[in-house]
Amino acid sequence: MPVIAVDLGGTKISAALVADDGALLAREHALLAGRGGDDVASLVADACAALVTEARTARVEVPASIGVAVPGIARAARGTVWAPNIPGWDDYPLRDALHDALGDDMRVVIDSDRAACILGETWRGAAAGARDAVFLAVGTGIGAGILVDGRILRGHADIAGAIGWLALGRPYDARWSSTGCFEYHASGPGLVAVARDLVAATPAYRGELRDLAGDVTTAGVLDAAARGDDIAVRVVDQAIELWGMATANLVSLFNPETIVFGGGVFGPALRFLDRIADEARRWAQPIAMREVTLVPSALGGDAALVGAARLAMDAEDSA
Repeated sequence: MPVIAVDLGGTKISAALVADDGALLAREHALLAGRGGDDVASLVADACAALVTEARTARVEVPASIGVAVPGIARAARGTVWAPNIPGWDDYPLRDALHDALGDDMRVVIDSDRAACILGETWRGAAAGARDAVFLAVGTGIGAGILVDGRILRGHADIAGAIGWLALGRPYDARWSSTGCFEYHASGPGLVAVARDLVAATPAYRGELRDLAGDVTTAGVLDAAARGDDIAVRVVDQAIELWGMATANLVSLFNPETIVFGGGVFGPALRFLDRIADEARRWAQPIAMREVTLVPSALGGDAALVGAARLAMDAEDSA
C-alpha cells in the first residue's frame, strides 16, 4: 500500500505519494510564505488530502499512513513539534491537527528531518543496507541523523543529533549562544556570518566580498574561495577543518560504516570531501576511521521525503 510522505522545511512543504518500493508516484508543493501555527498545519493537511485524491484518481490503494519530517524536534510521545523557524511551533500538536483534518483512521508518524534523511539514505540511497550510519546535514542549520544497529538514535528527549551545538572551539564565545559553535561557523548562514565578521575586521581588504556588502550568500563565499579571494579562502578552510573535526567525532563516537553528506551546502561543498576526510583522519580513532566510508547523498533534496515514507511504512508494519 502506498503512503504519504511530507518534508516540512522552514520555508516550504514537499509531499509525495510513495509506493512500497520507494517510487514517488505524485507530488505536492506549497510555500509557507511566513505562515505559522495552525496555518502551516492546514497546508500540510491540504497537501496530504490532495495526494489522497490523486491516489483515488490513479486507482491505486488509498494511503492510510502519513510520515512527516520536521525541521526541529519531534516529541514522539505527544505528537508535538518544536520548530524554531515556524512561528507558534514551540510545542505544536501537529499529530492532533492532522487527525482533526484527515480523520483519526489516518495513521500519522512524525520525526526530525535529520532522522528521516538517514532512513531515506539507508533504504534507497547512498547507505542502502547499512545498519550503522550517519547523515551529516549541512544547510541552514547543521544536524545528524544517526542509525545505530538499525535503529534511529533519538535520545531521552528526542534531541539526539543536534550536532550544530558541538563544542569545536575555545574559549567560549557568546556569539554561539543561539546556534552552537559548529553551526555558527560552518552552516550555510555561518559561512556568510564568518565572512562578514572577517570583512568588518579587515579594513584593508578590497576583495569581492566587500563589494557584495550585505548581499553575500553561501554560494558567493564558496565561489569567491574558488577564485582565490583571501577572506573567502579563510572562511572555507576553517569550515573544512570543522567539518573534518565533526566527522572525526562522529566516527569515534558511533563507529559507523557510512557517513552521508547532504543538505544545501553539500551540494557545492562536495568538492571538499577529500579534504574533509584528510582532516578527519587527524582527529578520529584510527581503526574506526579506516572502516568508514564518506559519501555524498544519493537522494539529494528528496532524502527527508523518502525517509518520511519509510517512517510511515515502518509504522504500518508495527501496527
